[in-house]
Amino acid sequence: MIITIDHLHSVPTWNGRQGYCHSQSRAFFARHGLDWLAFLRSGIDSEQLRATGDALALHLVEHAEALHGQQ
Repeated sequence: MIITIDHLHSVPTWNGRQGYCHSQSRAFFARHGLDWLAFLRSGIDSEQLRATGDALALHLVEHAEALHGQQ
């Protein structure tokens, strides 16, 4: 499944707000060798995010799957 910027903006967070901030998301992508600009243009395969093992990335994937009725 392709995770998009719309998913990033709509994911529920631990503080009751929606969406992850861009600056920390860019830093996450850099830490994991992922292409932020390609993500903005085309999204990223959920398996790439899963492979990071990061709890927030996994939460984002679960959110996107729930929106699209996948598990």
